[in-house]
Amino acid sequence: MVRGARQSQQPRSRLAPRLSGTVEKPPRKRKSRTEITLKETMSSGGAEDDIPQGERKTVTDFCYLLDKSKQLFNGLRDLPQYGQKQWQSYFGRTFDVYTKLWKFQQQHRQVLDNRYGLKRWQIGEIASKIGQLYYHYYLRTSETSYLNEAFSFYSAIRQRSYYSQVNKEDRPELVVKKLRYYARFIVVCLLLNKMDVVKDLVKELSDEIEDYTHRFNTEDQVEWNLVLQEVAAFIEADPVMVLNDDNTIVITSNRLAETGAPLLEQGMIVGQLSLADALIIGNCNNQVKFSELTVDMFRMLQALEREPMNLASQMNKPGIQEPADKPTRRENPHKYLLYKPTFSQLYTFLAASFKELPANSVLLIYLSATGVFPTGRSDGEGPYDFGGVLTNSNRDIINGDAIHKRNQSHKEMHCLHPGDLYPFTRKPLFIVVDSSNSVAYKNFTNLFGQPLVCLLSPTAYPKALQDQSQRGSLFTLFLNNPLMAFLFVSGLSSMRRGLWEKCQEYLRKINRDIAQLLTHSRSIDQAFLQFFGDEFLRLLLTRFVFCSATMRMHKAFRETRNYPESYPQLPRDETVENPHLQKHILELASILDVRNIFFENSMDDY
Repeated sequence: MVRGARQSQQPRSRLAPRLSGTVEKPPRKRKSRTEITLKETMSSGGAEDDIPQGERKTVTDFCYLLDKSKQLFNGLRDLPQYGQKQWQSYFGRTFDVYTKLWKFQQQHRQVLDNRYGLKRWQIGEIASKIGQLYYHYYLRTSETSYLNEAFSFYSAIRQRSYYSQVNKEDRPELVVKKLRYYARFIVVCLLLNKMDVVKDLVKELSDEIEDYTHRFNTEDQVEWNLVLQEVAAFIEADPVMVLNDDNTIVITSNRLAETGAPLLEQGMIVGQLSLADALIIGNCNNQVKFSELTVDMFRMLQALEREPMNLASQMNKPGIQEPADKPTRRENPHKYLLYKPTFSQLYTFLAASFKELPANSVLLIYLSATGVFPTGRSDGEGPYDFGGVLTNSNRDIINGDAIHKRNQSHKEMHCLHPGDLYPFTRKPLFIVVDSSNSVAYKNFTNLFGQPLVCLLSPTAYPKALQDQSQRGSLFTLFLNNPLMAFLFVSGLSSMRRGLWEKCQEYLRKINRDIAQLLTHSRSIDQAFLQFFGDEFLRLLLTRFVFCSATMRMHKAFRETRNYPESYPQLPRDETVENPHLQKHILELASILDVRNIFFENSMDDY
C-alpha cells in the first residue's frame, strides 16, 4: 500500500497500489487502437470513407491521449522513490495529459461511443488512474488535501457504476482491475478515517471476490481472502469504541487540529526549528497491517499530519503546481513510509532525507520494530554493543536460506544499531523507538552538539496487556491518541461521546500544563526546548510525558522496564513525577471512575 521501498522478494497481496504492474506496457509494433476501431466500424456495416473527418479526428486524438497517458503512468514506476525534486515535473506532465484525456472523453462521449466503442469500464479505468495519481502525489508531498481528490474520483467510479458491466464479460483480468480499484479506494478511505464507507466497500469487495472466484478457476482466491482479513483486522485495531446515544460508533480523527498542540505562551523560550522530514519505519512481526502499512505506522503518520482541507478551495483543479504566493513552509512534514526495509534501503532513504533537509529543520526517525539483543559478552560498551532494532533480511539469501551470524562474536548485520545513526546527528534529529530493545538507543553520544532527542518505549508491558500487541503498540497509541490509550490501560473498552469530549477537553488542559512544566524546568536538557517550537514535536513531547506519568502511577506497571525512557533523560521530579501532573491524572481517572487502579501518591510507592 503505502511504501517507500520496493520489496521485490517479499510476499505481498495483489491489492497493493503500486505504480508498477497496473498497466502493461504495449508492444512496440502493433496496430493502433484507432486503426483497429475504424476497421471494426467499417466491417460492421459502414465504409471507412463514410466516417466524417471530424469524427475520425476525434477518435485519433482520443487514442493519442490514451496512449500518451499510459506511457507516462508506466514511467512513474521508474522515478526515484526518494528525493523531493526529480519527480515533480514528470508528475506535472502526467497530470496534464490525464486532465486533457478526462475532459476530452466527457466532451466527445457520443462520438467515442459510436466510433471507438468506448465502454464504461474504460472510463472507470481513466478515473481510477487519476485517483491513483492524486494518492501517489499525497505520498510524495504528505499533503492530505490530495487524499480528498483521490477520494472524489474513486467515489465517482462507484456512484456512476463504471465497473458494473465488467462481470458480464468473460475476462478475469478486467475483474481483477475492479478488485484492485476497491482495494485502493479502501486505502484512501482508511487514511481519511471514512470508516462507514470502508465497511460498505469491504462488503462489496467480499461479494465481488466471491463472484470472481466462483466464475473463474483462479489461483489467487486465498490471496484476495487475505486482503479481506487484513482490512477487517485493521478496522478493529482500536481498543476503545466511542459511541453515540444510539450506539453507533463515533469516528475520531487523530490528525493535528487547530486546537491540538498546546500554544506557546508569552515568555516561553524555545527553539525555532521545524519538522521537515520523517521516516516512519515498520518491522514488527505479527502486527496487524493492511498491505504495507502496519497499525503503528498508520498511527504515527496521522500524528504527523494536519486535518485535510478541500484542495479545490485553495488550488485550481486538478493542477499540482503550487501557486507562487503559497508559503514555502510545508503544512505537513514530508514522510517516507518504509515497511520492512532492508538496512541498505533504510540507509539510502535516511541519506536522501539528510541531504535535502532545509536549514533550521528537523529530521524525525520513527522505528517500530522487533528488538535485536546483543549476544555474548562485549569488551566495550560502544554504540554497537547494545543491539538495536531489526531490519529486513529477505534479500540476503543463499541457496534459499537467510544468512545468519556465522560467529557469535560478530554483530547482527540485519540490525539498526544506535551507532548507525551517528552520521545523521550532524543535523537536528528527533528519534522515536518503539521496540522491545528500545533502551539500546539510550547509549547515544551527541558528537556534533546538534539538538538530539530519543523517545523510547517500555521494553515490556504488564502481562494483562501483552496479548494486545498485535493490534499495535501501547506506546505509539499514547503518542497518537493519548485518551484512547489511557482508557485502554484503565480497562475501558467503550465510552459515550459526551464523556469522551469532556475528557478530551481535560486532556488539553493537562497538555498545556505539561508544556509549562517543560519550559519552566531549570534542569531540563536544552535539546527538548530546541524542538519545542514545532507543533508536531511539541505534541509528541507532551504526550510522551503524559504517557510516562500515567504508567508510573498505574498499579499494574511496577517494573522499570514498564516505563518509557528518553535520551537525554528528563528531570523526573519536574516532569513525569511532578505532583501537579499526578494530581491531574488522578482527576482524569476520577472522571472515568477508575481512580482505584492508580496510586494516590506514587512518589511514596517507589
